[in-house]
Amino acid sequence: MQHDRSAPGQVQPFKQIIMESINKYEIKGTVGNVRVQKFEDTQVANMSVVTNYIYKGRTGTPMVETFWMNVCAWQGKGMPEDFDSIRKGDIVHAKGRLRDRDYTAADGSLRHITEMIADSLDVIPAEEAVKAAAAEG
Repeated sequence: MQHDRSAPGQVQPFKQIIMESINKYEIKGTVGNVRVQKFEDTQVANMSVVTNYIYKGRTGTPMVETFWMNVCAWQGKGMPEDFDSIRKGDIVHAKGRLRDRDYTAADGSLRHITEMIADSLDVIPAEEAVKAAAAEG
């Protein structure tokens, strides 16, 4: 940001610069834990999804970075009909945005969490994923 210095020694307030920002996130991984809750007639699924990033280290040895992300999906457009069918081991492909929030845990401590709020969610049951991987070779 720039200052508007109309008079020597006098600084005017900052001018606000408006920028377009992007908060998009896409993840494809394996479901760990999943909890489905119902609020009135709408379901919400909170799940942990694990992804792996595989690369070669300095010595050429394969290295694996494992990353867990919490995903929150509200029933509606772009979502499966019934979240109750999502199970541990299923493959999910989610698109959405990241959100930070604080909450109070059961023990009374304040916790901070970064989670993905899904706009769309595709689910491949674990059995189908295994069959597809076997067919590929």
